[in-house]
Amino acid sequence: MTRTTAQLNELIEITRDGERFYQHAIEEVKDTRLQSLFRDMAQAKTEVIQALAVKVAANHEQPAQGGTALGKLREVYADTRATLAKDENGAYIAQLEAAEDRIVHAFEDALESAEPDVRALLSVEMPKVRACHDRMRSLKQSLG
Repeated sequence: MTRTTAQLNELIEITRDGERFYQHAIEEVKDTRLQSLFRDMAQAKTEVIQALAVKVAANHEQPAQGGTALGKLREVYADTRATLAKDENGAYIAQLEAAEDRIVHAFEDALESAEPDVRALLSVEMPKVRACHDRMRSLKQSLG
């Protein structure tokens, strides 16, 4: 596996963690507005994953199919916090915002060290990554 493929696959896994977490949160929250937002966010993650996977496949490599252990742990942690919290929705929002932090930082780090062709791809995807991050940060801040 090339360095480029390893870097892209790591981003795929981290982004997939976010996608799966949003899909999980849709099932857990009762607020239909949050469910709709979480669907939008999961769809944005799917689009980013697809763009990265196309680049990996173009290099005749296999795109990552899974997520990370940290992503799964964050989901379990959010479930536990939500069970114990007075504001179940707030617990998921806080953890999803933390997941967005992880994704945006991973993309920023990758941009610094990526090869020019990968940097170009990441630059195209970065506005979507930042927009998701900013939406969740704003939502979290609006809760107080």
